[in-house]
Amino acid sequence: MPAGSHRFEIGTIGCTVLSDGYASYPTPWFFPNADPQQLSRELASRRAPQETVLCPYTCLLVETGRHVMLVDTGFGAASPTSGAILARLEMAGIRPKDVDTVVLTHAHPDHIGGAVDMSRPKVPRPMFPNARYVISELEWEFWMDGHADRGGLRLPAELQVGMESTARRSLTALRHQLEIVECETEVLPGVRVIPAPGHTPGHLALLLSSAGHQLINVGDAAVHPLHLEHPDWENGFDQAGGRAVETRRELLERAAAENMYVMGFHFPFPSVGRVAAREAGGWEWRPGAG
Repeated sequence: MPAGSHRFEIGTIGCTVLSDGYASYPTPWFFPNADPQQLSRELASRRAPQETVLCPYTCLLVETGRHVMLVDTGFGAASPTSGAILARLEMAGIRPKDVDTVVLTHAHPDHIGGAVDMSRPKVPRPMFPNARYVISELEWEFWMDGHADRGGLRLPAELQVGMESTARRSLTALRHQLEIVECETEVLPGVRVIPAPGHTPGHLALLLSSAGHQLINVGDAAVHPLHLEHPDWENGFDQAGGRAVETRRELLERAAAENMYVMGFHFPFPSVGRVAAREAGGWEWRPGAG
């Protein structure tokens, strides 16, 4: 299992990446339009498995001194290899009632699954009782209008049905604590959510800025370092693959130009580093922060 936590600072903002666990997925789900031979060579050069991709789930704890914010909540107890977020928070000295803001980059199960206490499935409750849950208006509408168009996904049908069911159940349980945003919005001092569509219609990125330092959490705009080196390689979990590629390029170009730290929810733990342009195109991933 990936390491549990890693703390660092962005200016005066305290940050801790927290592992909720991990899963393994078939490699074609992550790289559906990659040339198979080139993909095989790239994986071999990293001594990575060919058939599956190990996929960490990494949330971000943000402490400003006055506020405690969690960015994404992990998969919850739906998987035997996930559901560690509450224990990770406790190890960081944070109780569920201490969290006042939760940002949901989007409503896929591995991001929203830990937001709701499902110990009593008939009456699910928000896991963080005192928090406002920030989500984009487009994301809410996409999952809750009853006609979510999943046509862009390149995933098994039963998985898609499960994704929609989890999103609707979780958002319904959170509805009285939701704060729905329509555009780029400052949710805490020095913390902004940024529309980053493609992976889902209302997918959000998050920008931290303090004392001249910046971090951009790209959520699932890129889910593997190979998506940086080959930004045109799509992700089978993307609702709109072409738009997701455009968003990825926009975020990474900005991160490289402004020398930001970058966080990816599914990147190898600790999931934070920097990017640098490659002569061959795309960006190189340089892990590490602190």
